[in-house]
Amino acid sequence: MKKDFFVDLQITVGLKNTLTKEFFTSIVDATLDDKRAGSELTIRIVSLEESAYLNKKYRKKEGPTNVLSFVSEGAEKIVPDFLGDLVVCAPVVNEEACQQGKNIEAHWAHMIVHGVLHLLGLDHQDSYQAEAMENRERSILSNLGYPDPY
Repeated sequence: MKKDFFVDLQITVGLKNTLTKEFFTSIVDATLDDKRAGSELTIRIVSLEESAYLNKKYRKKEGPTNVLSFVSEGAEKIVPDFLGDLVVCAPVVNEEACQQGKNIEAHWAHMIVHGVLHLLGLDHQDSYQAEAMENRERSILSNLGYPDPY
């Protein structure tokens, strides 16, 4: 594990015992490339209410969502190499895993990889971008020992 970055983990709701700071750090570590030495990011685990509020405020969409990525805009002047914030809604991610018959830890890993890739500038606005992003997610998750999330 290269771990040349800092993850600020903020947990506002209960989590499964296996979802520790070490778990999140290892997922971020596997997702960041070597050019991101010294990077920082925040992962905030939130409730349905907080997710819905942020989704409405920043995306103009109703209801909670699994993960929101907020790319650093201006903060890098204060904290160089600050990538941004991930906001992950624990109840949504856990429910999705159950509904889709996925291992909860594997689905959490996918959501963190997905969010970090957004912070790195990847997106899925068109089919070309989506395919590239999904292939990168598959590769990272496979290297971590998780199955194809798609």
